[in-house]
Amino acid sequence: MGQTIHKVVSPLMGTFYRSSDPDSDPFVDVGQKVNPGDVVCVIESMKIFTELRTERAGTIKTILVENEDAVMKNQALIEIESD
Repeated sequence: MGQTIHKVVSPLMGTFYRSSDPDSDPFVDVGQKVNPGDVVCVIESMKIFTELRTERAGTIKTILVENEDAVMKNQALIEIESD
């Protein structure tokens, strides 16, 4: 079976953050391997921060939004390529 793409989608409307604070490294970068349960980004909505975790192992293929972009509910944020 070939490689498949899993999309991490936003569960709510808010602001996308690649790291936990401005002085921290991003949770993930393109080309990085991830495992189920790894935090890949944070969505902030009404001062509540929600960590998004991957459900599958794979490699970060694309980050579809920029840091601090406003995102909509169900918007694709990150693509993970798995074998």
